[in-house]
Amino acid sequence: MAATIGDVARVAGVSRSTVSYALSGKRAISEETRTRIQAAIDELGFTPNAGARALATAQTNVLGLYLQFQEDEFAPAMLQYVLPVSTTAREHGYDLLMVTDADRVNAVRRTTSSAMIDGVVLLDVTYDDSRLEPLREAPQPAVLIGYARNGEGFDSYDLDFGEAARIVVDHLADLGHRDVVLITPPRHVYERGGSYAWRFRDAAVERAARYGIRLVAHEGDSRQPGITDSLDAALAASPHATALMVHNDATIAALPAYLDKRGMRVPDDLSVVGVFSQEFGQAFSLPYTATETSPDRLGQEAVRQLIRRIHSPEEAGEPRVRFIEPELVDRGSTRPVA
Repeated sequence: MAATIGDVARVAGVSRSTVSYALSGKRAISEETRTRIQAAIDELGFTPNAGARALATAQTNVLGLYLQFQEDEFAPAMLQYVLPVSTTAREHGYDLLMVTDADRVNAVRRTTSSAMIDGVVLLDVTYDDSRLEPLREAPQPAVLIGYARNGEGFDSYDLDFGEAARIVVDHLADLGHRDVVLITPPRHVYERGGSYAWRFRDAAVERAARYGIRLVAHEGDSRQPGITDSLDAALAASPHATALMVHNDATIAALPAYLDKRGMRVPDDLSVVGVFSQEFGQAFSLPYTATETSPDRLGQEAVRQLIRRIHSPEEAGEPRVRFIEPELVDRGSTRPVA
């Protein structure tokens, strides 16, 4: 029969609770006691779970993934970042502890102050992210998927949303478009500090002005009927628009059905350009030209860098922000203006 925690306690000459504390790291255990417990684990062949690994190596082989699913957000957009983080961690021998506590600051303090994790992956990063302060006090390294202005000292990975906007506007300008509608993320994204929203919007507006393009930005929604209402209002306000830019996952996912209901053909009646990943486009059967958001690449590179920082800080180098260069994938949903 497999050895139990009671067997380890008996051989080590300590209580079950002492073994438990040693495995979990919840209380300080003397080095002599830790050595006896580890010797008992080795003798009995006690199943090497995360706690046993932590005792033997001071590592758990667990990464903490911190995120929060908001009721007013489009969940598939967040999930496309979770999968590559999980897959890459598993490929490197790490499990994930997903932390979704609404009390974001205390969740960081609670999990990093114990021996539960070796490193932190931070998702849904905001411009002034309150989680970074407790992370600076944590013994574990952390990586951000997203950009925060107070992110000094952390590795950060994000798409260059400003450049993504410029690429889209350049593409439409080359085709002769001079009246363009932009659907942005919902208001709550701006209010919570999602910098990707205004980085894209502001760059698009600035680039359009250089070309003399009339570009009108409208905040979209993440739920129906708000998605339809915002599209109706945006197109009604720009009746002569020849192109639609969509930087809103929920809106672009609903767009084929919306345009079909209105009897609008793409690109004959309206050119359309989106901002989404190839996988997202396949999931929602989106036939639109788009700048690739690269969630797979972001997740993979972020986790690999975090693991380098855990095992070899010198190889990881100085923490810095890394912006992924966007790429325009032409799927034929735009055409020249006659």
